[in-house]
Amino acid sequence: MHLGLGAFARAHTAVLTENAMRSSGDFGWGITGVTQRSDTVARQLAPQDCLFTVTERGSGAAPVRVVSSIVEALSGRDHPGTVTERIAAPSTSVVTLTVTEKGYRIDPRTGTLNTADDQVQADLAGQAPQTAIGQIARGIQRRARADAGPLTVVSCDNLPGNGELTRNLVHAFAAALPAKEADPLLSWLAANVSFPSTMVDRMVPATTAGDLDAVERELGLRDEAAVVAEPFLQWVIEDNFTSRRPRWEDAGALFSSDVAAWEAAKLRLLNASHSMLAYLGLATGKATISDAVGEDAFRTACSRMMAEDALPTISLPAGMDGTTYCAQVLSRFANPALGHTTAKVGSDGSQKIGLRLLTTVRGSLDAGREPRWAALAVAAWMHRVASTPAAELNDPLAQDLNDLLPATRTAATVVPALLGCRSIFDGGLAAHQGFADLLIHWYRIIDTHGLDGLRNEINHG
Repeated sequence: MHLGLGAFARAHTAVLTENAMRSSGDFGWGITGVTQRSDTVARQLAPQDCLFTVTERGSGAAPVRVVSSIVEALSGRDHPGTVTERIAAPSTSVVTLTVTEKGYRIDPRTGTLNTADDQVQADLAGQAPQTAIGQIARGIQRRARADAGPLTVVSCDNLPGNGELTRNLVHAFAAALPAKEADPLLSWLAANVSFPSTMVDRMVPATTAGDLDAVERELGLRDEAAVVAEPFLQWVIEDNFTSRRPRWEDAGALFSSDVAAWEAAKLRLLNASHSMLAYLGLATGKATISDAVGEDAFRTACSRMMAEDALPTISLPAGMDGTTYCAQVLSRFANPALGHTTAKVGSDGSQKIGLRLLTTVRGSLDAGREPRWAALAVAAWMHRVASTPAAELNDPLAQDLNDLLPATRTAATVVPALLGCRSIFDGGLAAHQGFADLLIHWYRIIDTHGLDGLRNEINHG
Protein backbone atom coordinates (compact mmCIF):
# COMPACT_ATOMS: atom_id res chain seq x y z
CA MET A 1 0.00 0.00 0.00
CA HIS A 2 1.08 3.54 -0.64
CA LEU A 3 -0.87 6.51 0.72
CA GLY A 4 -0.40 9.76 -1.19
CA LEU A 5 -0.07 8.80 -4.84
CA GLY A 6 1.46 12.03 -6.11
CA ALA A 7 4.17 12.56 -8.67
CA PHE A 8 6.96 12.03 -6.13
CA ALA A 9 5.72 8.61 -5.05
CA ARG A 10 5.46 7.48 -8.66
CA ALA A 11 8.91 8.77 -9.57
CA HIS A 12 10.57 7.48 -6.40
CA THR A 13 8.94 4.63 -4.45
CA ALA A 14 7.25 3.02 -7.44
CA VAL A 15 10.45 3.18 -9.52
CA LEU A 16 12.66 1.77 -6.77
CA THR A 17 10.16 -1.01 -6.06
CA GLU A 18 10.11 -2.02 -9.71
CA ASN A 19 13.91 -1.81 -9.89
CA ALA A 20 14.13 -4.02 -6.79
CA MET A 21 11.95 -6.67 -8.41
CA ARG A 22 14.04 -6.58 -11.58
CA SER A 23 17.32 -6.81 -9.68
CA SER A 24 16.30 -9.47 -7.16
CA GLY A 25 14.08 -11.56 -9.42
CA ASP A 26 11.32 -11.44 -6.79
CA PHE A 27 8.32 -10.30 -8.83
CA GLY A 28 5.70 -11.02 -6.18
CA TRP A 29 5.19 -7.37 -5.31
CA GLY A 30 2.70 -4.75 -6.40
CA ILE A 31 1.59 -1.38 -5.05
CA THR A 32 -1.97 -0.34 -4.27
CA GLY A 33 -1.76 3.43 -4.53
CA VAL A 34 -4.19 5.68 -2.68
CA THR A 35 -4.82 9.33 -3.51
CA GLN A 36 -5.64 11.59 -0.59
CA ARG A 37 -7.14 15.05 -1.17
CA SER A 38 -7.82 14.65 -4.89
CA ASP A 39 -8.82 11.66 -6.99
CA THR A 40 -7.09 13.00 -10.12
CA VAL A 41 -4.23 10.50 -10.24
CA ALA A 42 -6.54 7.55 -9.61
CA ARG A 43 -8.71 8.69 -12.52
CA GLN A 44 -5.64 9.11 -14.73
CA LEU A 45 -4.19 5.69 -13.94
CA ALA A 46 -7.36 3.59 -14.05
CA PRO A 47 -7.84 3.58 -17.86
CA GLN A 48 -4.11 2.83 -18.31
CA ASP A 49 -4.03 -0.35 -16.19
CA CYS A 50 -2.05 1.78 -13.72
CA LEU A 51 0.90 2.03 -16.14
CA PHE A 52 2.67 5.38 -16.39
CA THR A 53 5.90 6.85 -17.69
CA VAL A 54 8.83 8.49 -15.94
CA THR A 55 10.91 10.91 -17.98
CA GLU A 56 14.27 12.02 -16.61
CA ARG A 57 15.59 15.48 -17.43
CA GLY A 58 19.17 16.66 -17.09
CA SER A 59 22.69 15.34 -17.44
CA GLY A 60 22.79 11.55 -17.35
CA ALA A 61 19.06 11.17 -18.02
CA ALA A 62 17.83 7.69 -18.89
CA PRO A 63 15.35 7.10 -21.73
CA VAL A 64 11.65 7.45 -20.95
CA ARG A 65 10.41 4.33 -19.17
CA VAL A 66 7.06 2.72 -18.44
CA VAL A 67 6.60 1.77 -14.77
CA SER A 68 4.32 -1.16 -13.89
CA SER A 69 4.76 -1.62 -10.13
CA ILE A 70 1.42 0.04 -9.28
CA VAL A 71 -1.35 -2.53 -9.71
CA GLU A 72 -4.30 -0.63 -8.24
CA ALA A 73 -5.16 3.05 -7.79
CA LEU A 74 -7.85 4.08 -5.30
CA SER A 75 -9.36 7.40 -4.34
CA GLY A 76 -9.03 7.49 -0.56
CA ARG A 77 -11.63 10.23 -0.42
CA ASP A 78 -14.23 8.18 -2.32
CA HIS A 79 -13.34 4.66 -1.15
CA PRO A 80 -12.01 4.95 2.42
CA GLY A 81 -13.48 1.60 3.42
CA THR A 82 -11.58 -0.13 0.65
CA VAL A 83 -8.37 1.52 1.85
CA THR A 84 -8.70 0.04 5.34
CA GLU A 85 -9.60 -3.33 3.82
CA ARG A 86 -6.39 -3.33 1.79
CA ILE A 87 -4.29 -2.36 4.82
CA ALA A 88 -5.90 -5.19 6.78
CA ALA A 89 -5.39 -7.79 4.05
CA PRO A 90 -2.88 -10.57 4.88
CA SER A 91 -1.28 -10.00 1.47
CA THR A 92 -0.26 -6.47 2.51
CA SER A 93 2.99 -6.39 4.45
CA VAL A 94 4.21 -2.80 3.96
CA VAL A 95 2.39 0.54 3.96
CA THR A 96 4.38 3.51 2.66
CA LEU A 97 3.18 7.10 2.63
CA THR A 98 3.94 10.51 1.15
CA VAL A 99 1.13 12.75 2.33
CA THR A 100 3.18 15.97 2.95
CA GLU A 101 3.50 17.76 6.27
CA LYS A 102 -0.16 18.79 6.27
CA GLY A 103 -1.39 15.24 5.82
CA TYR A 104 -0.18 14.10 9.24
CA ARG A 105 -2.65 16.38 11.07
CA ILE A 106 -0.08 17.44 13.66
CA ASP A 107 -0.97 19.93 16.37
CA PRO A 108 1.88 22.48 16.05
CA ARG A 109 1.62 23.35 19.74
CA THR A 110 2.10 19.81 21.03
CA GLY A 111 3.80 18.01 18.12
CA THR A 112 1.31 15.17 18.37
CA LEU A 113 -1.99 14.31 16.68
CA ASN A 114 -4.44 17.19 16.43
CA THR A 115 -7.46 15.44 17.90
CA ALA A 116 -9.39 18.72 17.65
CA ASP A 117 -9.20 18.52 13.85
CA ASP A 118 -12.71 17.98 12.50
CA GLN A 119 -11.67 15.17 10.18
CA VAL A 120 -9.64 13.40 12.87
CA GLN A 121 -12.63 13.61 15.18
CA ALA A 122 -14.85 12.09 12.49
CA ASP A 123 -12.36 9.27 11.97
CA LEU A 124 -12.28 8.62 15.70
CA ALA A 125 -16.08 8.62 15.83
CA GLY A 126 -16.20 5.65 13.49
CA GLN A 127 -16.80 7.01 10.01
CA ALA A 128 -14.86 5.44 7.15
CA PRO A 129 -11.54 7.25 7.75
CA GLN A 130 -10.45 10.11 5.50
CA THR A 131 -7.13 11.07 7.10
CA ALA A 132 -3.96 9.10 6.43
CA ILE A 133 -3.36 8.47 10.13
CA GLY A 134 -6.97 7.39 10.58
CA GLN A 135 -6.75 5.05 7.61
CA ILE A 136 -3.58 3.44 8.94
CA ALA A 137 -4.92 3.07 12.48
CA ARG A 138 -8.31 1.72 11.41
CA GLY A 139 -6.68 -0.60 8.89
CA ILE A 140 -4.37 -1.97 11.58
CA GLN A 141 -7.35 -2.36 13.90
CA ARG A 142 -9.10 -4.55 11.30
CA ARG A 143 -5.83 -6.38 10.74
CA ALA A 144 -5.47 -7.10 14.44
CA ARG A 145 -9.01 -8.42 14.72
CA ALA A 146 -8.39 -10.74 11.76
CA ASP A 147 -4.94 -11.74 13.05
CA ALA A 148 -3.59 -10.96 9.57
CA GLY A 149 0.07 -10.81 10.56
CA PRO A 150 2.64 -8.09 11.24
CA LEU A 151 2.91 -4.86 9.26
CA THR A 152 5.56 -2.22 8.63
CA VAL A 153 4.57 1.43 8.09
CA VAL A 154 7.18 3.48 6.23
CA SER A 155 6.90 7.28 6.07
CA CYS A 156 8.67 8.80 3.07
CA ASP A 157 7.92 12.45 3.87
CA ASN A 158 10.53 15.10 4.58
CA LEU A 159 10.06 15.14 8.32
CA PRO A 160 12.77 14.47 10.91
CA GLY A 161 12.31 11.16 12.66
CA ASN A 162 9.42 10.46 10.30
CA GLY A 163 9.12 6.86 11.48
CA GLU A 164 8.90 7.74 15.16
CA LEU A 165 6.55 10.62 14.34
CA THR A 166 4.21 8.36 12.38
CA ARG A 167 4.31 5.78 15.16
CA ASN A 168 3.42 8.40 17.76
CA LEU A 169 0.54 9.75 15.67
CA VAL A 170 -0.92 6.30 15.04
CA HIS A 171 -0.59 5.42 18.72
CA ALA A 172 -2.18 8.76 19.66
CA PHE A 173 -5.13 7.98 17.40
CA ALA A 174 -5.49 4.54 18.98
CA ALA A 175 -5.24 5.97 22.49
CA ALA A 176 -8.00 8.48 21.72
CA LEU A 177 -10.48 5.67 20.99
CA PRO A 178 -12.79 4.31 23.69
CA ALA A 179 -10.90 2.05 26.09
CA LYS A 180 -12.51 -1.14 24.80
CA GLU A 181 -11.02 -0.35 21.36
CA ALA A 182 -7.85 1.43 22.46
CA ASP A 183 -6.39 -1.18 24.79
CA PRO A 184 -6.33 -4.17 22.42
CA LEU A 185 -5.24 -2.01 19.49
CA LEU A 186 -2.33 -0.47 21.40
CA SER A 187 -1.19 -3.90 22.54
CA TRP A 188 -1.31 -5.31 19.01
CA LEU A 189 0.51 -2.27 17.61
CA ALA A 190 3.34 -2.67 20.11
CA ALA A 191 3.82 -6.34 19.26
CA ASN A 192 3.25 -6.41 15.51
CA VAL A 193 3.86 -3.05 13.79
CA SER A 194 7.14 -1.21 13.19
CA PHE A 195 7.71 2.31 11.87
CA PRO A 196 11.20 2.66 10.33
CA SER A 197 12.46 6.14 9.54
CA THR A 198 13.62 7.06 6.06
CA MET A 199 15.22 9.82 4.04
CA VAL A 200 14.08 10.27 0.45
CA ASP A 201 15.50 12.49 -2.26
CA ARG A 202 14.49 13.17 -5.83
CA MET A 203 13.31 16.40 -7.42
CA VAL A 204 10.00 15.83 -9.16
CA PRO A 205 8.36 18.98 -10.55
CA ALA A 206 4.71 19.25 -11.51
CA THR A 207 4.00 17.70 -14.90
CA THR A 208 3.04 20.25 -17.55
CA ALA A 209 0.97 19.94 -20.70
CA GLY A 210 4.22 20.23 -22.63
CA ASP A 211 5.62 17.22 -20.75
CA LEU A 212 2.55 15.16 -21.70
CA ASP A 213 2.93 16.19 -25.33
CA ALA A 214 6.63 15.26 -25.32
CA VAL A 215 5.90 11.78 -23.97
CA GLU A 216 3.19 11.30 -26.59
CA ARG A 217 5.58 12.28 -29.37
CA GLU A 218 8.19 9.80 -28.13
CA LEU A 219 5.91 6.83 -27.40
CA GLY A 220 3.04 7.44 -29.77
CA LEU A 221 0.67 7.08 -26.79
CA ARG A 222 -0.96 9.62 -24.51
CA ASP A 223 -0.01 9.19 -20.85
CA GLU A 224 -2.14 11.43 -18.64
CA ALA A 225 -0.28 10.21 -15.54
CA ALA A 226 3.25 10.91 -16.82
CA VAL A 227 5.82 12.25 -14.36
CA VAL A 228 9.11 14.06 -14.89
CA ALA A 229 12.12 13.84 -12.57
CA GLU A 230 15.81 14.52 -12.29
CA PRO A 231 18.19 11.56 -12.77
CA PHE A 232 19.28 11.67 -9.10
CA LEU A 233 17.50 9.19 -6.82
CA GLN A 234 18.18 8.33 -3.17
CA TRP A 235 16.46 6.39 -0.39
CA VAL A 236 17.95 5.77 3.06
CA ILE A 237 15.92 3.38 5.23
CA GLU A 238 16.17 2.26 8.85
CA ASP A 239 16.38 -1.53 8.94
CA ASN A 240 13.43 -2.01 11.29
CA PHE A 241 10.86 -4.23 9.58
CA THR A 242 8.47 -6.61 11.28
CA SER A 243 7.21 -7.94 7.95
CA ARG A 244 8.55 -9.05 4.59
CA ARG A 245 9.56 -6.35 2.10
CA PRO A 246 10.95 -5.86 -1.40
CA ARG A 247 14.75 -6.02 -1.69
CA TRP A 248 15.08 -2.29 -2.15
CA GLU A 249 18.80 -2.49 -1.40
CA ASP A 250 19.23 -4.34 -4.72
CA ALA A 251 17.89 -1.19 -6.39
CA GLY A 252 20.36 1.09 -4.64
CA ALA A 253 18.53 1.96 -1.42
CA LEU A 254 20.80 2.31 1.61
CA PHE A 255 19.81 0.62 4.85
CA SER A 256 21.34 2.56 7.74
CA SER A 257 21.22 2.71 11.51
CA ASP A 258 21.76 6.49 11.34
CA VAL A 259 18.88 7.75 9.20
CA ALA A 260 18.55 10.81 11.44
CA ALA A 261 21.91 12.15 10.25
CA TRP A 262 20.88 11.75 6.60
CA GLU A 263 17.55 13.45 7.33
CA ALA A 264 19.20 16.38 9.07
CA ALA A 265 21.69 16.89 6.27
CA LYS A 266 18.99 16.89 3.60
CA LEU A 267 16.55 19.10 5.50
CA ARG A 268 19.10 21.69 6.57
CA LEU A 269 21.23 21.74 3.44
CA LEU A 270 19.17 20.77 0.40
CA ASN A 271 15.64 21.60 1.59
CA ALA A 272 16.74 24.77 3.35
CA SER A 273 18.46 25.99 0.19
CA HIS A 274 15.40 25.07 -1.87
CA SER A 275 13.26 27.27 0.37
CA MET A 276 15.79 30.10 0.36
CA LEU A 277 15.89 30.15 -3.43
CA ALA A 278 12.09 29.97 -3.64
CA TYR A 279 11.49 32.99 -1.40
CA LEU A 280 14.33 35.08 -2.82
CA GLY A 281 13.07 34.20 -6.28
CA LEU A 282 9.47 35.11 -5.44
CA ALA A 283 10.64 38.45 -4.05
CA THR A 284 12.56 39.30 -7.22
CA GLY A 285 10.45 37.87 -10.03
CA LYS A 286 12.29 34.59 -10.60
CA ALA A 287 9.79 32.00 -11.84
CA THR A 288 11.84 28.84 -11.36
CA ILE A 289 14.44 27.49 -8.97
CA SER A 290 16.95 27.24 -11.80
CA ASP A 291 16.36 30.95 -12.54
CA ALA A 292 16.94 31.77 -8.87
CA VAL A 293 20.14 29.74 -8.51
CA GLY A 294 21.29 31.27 -11.81
CA GLU A 295 21.45 34.61 -9.99
CA ASP A 296 25.03 34.67 -8.74
CA ALA A 297 24.16 36.50 -5.53
CA PHE A 298 21.49 33.96 -4.59
CA ARG A 299 23.81 31.07 -5.36
CA THR A 300 26.40 32.70 -3.10
CA ALA A 301 23.85 33.15 -0.33
CA CYS A 302 22.87 29.47 -0.52
CA SER A 303 26.45 28.34 -0.54
CA ARG A 304 27.30 30.48 2.48
CA MET A 305 24.18 29.42 4.38
CA MET A 306 25.14 25.78 3.97
CA ALA A 307 28.84 26.29 4.73
CA GLU A 308 28.68 28.92 7.50
CA ASP A 309 25.31 28.38 9.20
CA ALA A 310 24.18 24.80 8.60
CA LEU A 311 27.26 22.58 8.38
CA PRO A 312 28.71 23.69 11.74
CA THR A 313 25.44 22.64 13.42
CA ILE A 314 25.06 19.22 11.75
CA SER A 315 26.70 15.87 12.46
CA LEU A 316 27.07 14.40 8.98
CA PRO A 317 26.45 10.69 8.38
CA ALA A 318 29.37 8.42 7.69
CA GLY A 319 30.33 8.52 4.06
CA MET A 320 28.97 12.01 3.31
CA ASP A 321 31.42 14.77 2.41
CA GLY A 322 29.72 18.06 3.27
CA THR A 323 31.50 20.22 0.71
CA THR A 324 30.80 17.79 -2.11
CA TYR A 325 27.16 17.41 -1.07
CA CYS A 326 26.61 21.18 -1.00
CA ALA A 327 28.13 21.61 -4.45
CA GLN A 328 25.94 18.77 -5.74
CA VAL A 329 22.83 20.46 -4.31
CA LEU A 330 23.49 23.67 -6.22
CA SER A 331 24.27 21.76 -9.40
CA ARG A 332 20.98 19.87 -9.16
CA PHE A 333 19.03 23.07 -8.57
CA ALA A 334 20.58 24.58 -11.69
CA ASN A 335 18.97 21.92 -13.93
CA PRO A 336 16.69 24.08 -16.14
CA ALA A 337 14.91 21.05 -17.59
CA LEU A 338 13.03 20.46 -14.34
CA GLY A 339 11.16 23.77 -14.36
CA HIS A 340 10.62 23.57 -10.59
CA THR A 341 8.69 26.77 -9.84
CA THR A 342 9.47 29.08 -6.95
CA ALA A 343 5.73 29.30 -6.22
CA LYS A 344 5.42 25.54 -5.80
CA VAL A 345 8.57 25.15 -3.71
CA GLY A 346 7.55 28.18 -1.65
CA SER A 347 4.11 26.81 -0.77
CA ASP A 348 3.23 25.73 2.78
CA GLY A 349 6.13 27.74 4.18
CA SER A 350 4.74 27.82 7.71
CA GLN A 351 5.02 24.02 7.78
CA LYS A 352 8.55 23.94 6.38
CA ILE A 353 10.73 26.74 7.68
CA GLY A 354 10.88 25.37 11.22
CA LEU A 355 12.48 22.11 10.14
CA ARG A 356 14.54 23.51 7.30
CA LEU A 357 15.76 26.84 8.66
CA LEU A 358 14.91 27.50 12.30
CA THR A 359 16.82 24.44 13.53
CA THR A 360 19.94 25.96 11.97
CA VAL A 361 19.09 29.38 13.42
CA ARG A 362 18.78 27.89 16.92
CA GLY A 363 21.95 25.85 16.53
CA SER A 364 23.92 28.90 15.43
CA LEU A 365 22.59 31.13 18.19
CA ASP A 366 23.25 28.46 20.82
CA ALA A 367 26.85 28.27 19.62
CA GLY A 368 27.22 32.05 19.81
CA ARG A 369 27.26 32.49 16.03
CA GLU A 370 25.17 34.85 13.94
CA PRO A 371 22.85 32.93 11.54
CA ARG A 372 23.20 35.63 8.91
CA TRP A 373 22.24 33.58 5.87
CA ALA A 374 19.50 31.46 7.40
CA ALA A 375 17.96 34.72 8.63
CA LEU A 376 17.95 35.98 5.04
CA ALA A 377 15.85 32.99 4.01
CA VAL A 378 13.41 33.50 6.90
CA ALA A 379 13.13 37.22 6.12
CA ALA A 380 12.38 36.39 2.48
CA TRP A 381 9.60 34.06 3.66
CA MET A 382 8.21 36.83 5.86
CA HIS A 383 8.23 39.18 2.89
CA ARG A 384 6.29 36.63 0.85
CA VAL A 385 3.68 36.32 3.60
CA ALA A 386 3.32 40.08 4.08
CA SER A 387 3.17 40.92 0.35
CA THR A 388 0.65 38.22 -0.63
CA PRO A 389 -3.11 38.42 0.07
CA ALA A 390 -4.21 35.63 2.41
CA ALA A 391 -6.53 34.20 -0.26
CA GLU A 392 -3.56 33.85 -2.63
CA LEU A 393 -0.98 32.55 -0.14
CA ASN A 394 -0.70 28.78 -0.51
CA ASP A 395 -0.26 27.99 3.17
CA PRO A 396 -2.48 26.28 5.77
CA LEU A 397 -1.83 29.18 8.17
CA ALA A 398 -2.45 31.90 5.58
CA GLN A 399 -5.35 33.52 7.40
CA ASP A 400 -3.73 33.19 10.84
CA LEU A 401 -0.57 34.85 9.56
CA ASN A 402 -2.53 37.58 7.83
CA ASP A 403 -4.43 38.30 11.04
CA LEU A 404 -1.13 38.95 12.82
CA LEU A 405 0.07 41.49 10.28
CA PRO A 406 -0.29 45.23 10.87
CA ALA A 407 -2.03 47.56 8.42
CA THR A 408 1.24 49.35 7.67
CA ARG A 409 3.73 46.74 6.58
CA THR A 410 7.38 47.64 6.96
CA ALA A 411 10.37 45.72 8.22
CA ALA A 412 9.94 47.23 11.68
CA THR A 413 6.28 46.16 11.93
CA VAL A 414 6.11 42.88 9.99
CA VAL A 415 9.06 41.08 11.60
CA PRO A 416 7.90 41.37 15.25
CA ALA A 417 4.32 40.61 14.21
CA LEU A 418 5.24 37.32 12.50
CA LEU A 419 7.70 36.40 15.24
CA GLY A 420 4.62 36.36 17.43
CA CYS A 421 3.27 33.28 15.63
CA ARG A 422 3.92 30.65 18.31
CA SER A 423 3.13 27.70 16.04
CA ILE A 424 6.26 28.67 14.07
CA PHE A 425 8.59 30.64 16.37
CA ASP A 426 9.11 29.56 19.98
CA GLY A 427 9.38 32.15 22.70
CA GLY A 428 13.16 31.96 22.80
CA LEU A 429 13.59 32.76 19.13
CA ALA A 430 10.90 35.42 19.18
CA ALA A 431 12.61 37.20 22.07
CA HIS A 432 16.15 37.00 20.64
CA GLN A 433 16.99 40.57 19.69
CA GLY A 434 19.97 39.61 17.54
CA PHE A 435 17.82 37.32 15.40
CA ALA A 436 15.09 39.97 15.11
CA ASP A 437 17.66 42.57 14.06
CA LEU A 438 18.96 40.28 11.31
CA LEU A 439 15.44 39.69 10.04
CA ILE A 440 14.64 43.40 10.03
CA HIS A 441 17.91 44.13 8.22
CA TRP A 442 17.26 41.62 5.43
CA TYR A 443 13.54 42.38 5.19
CA ARG A 444 14.26 46.09 4.71
CA ILE A 445 16.70 45.37 1.89
CA ILE A 446 14.23 43.06 0.12
CA ASP A 447 11.32 45.46 0.60
CA THR A 448 13.01 48.75 -0.28
CA HIS A 449 15.96 47.87 -2.53
CA GLY A 450 14.91 44.65 -4.26
CA LEU A 451 17.29 42.62 -6.37
CA ASP A 452 19.99 45.28 -6.67
CA GLY A 453 20.05 45.77 -2.92
CA LEU A 454 20.27 42.04 -2.31
CA ARG A 455 23.10 41.70 -4.80
CA ASN A 456 25.05 44.47 -3.10
CA GLU A 457 24.48 43.21 0.46
CA ILE A 458 25.15 39.54 -0.31
CA ASN A 459 28.28 40.23 -2.33
CA HIS A 460 29.70 43.19 -0.43
CA GLY A 461 27.81 43.62 2.87
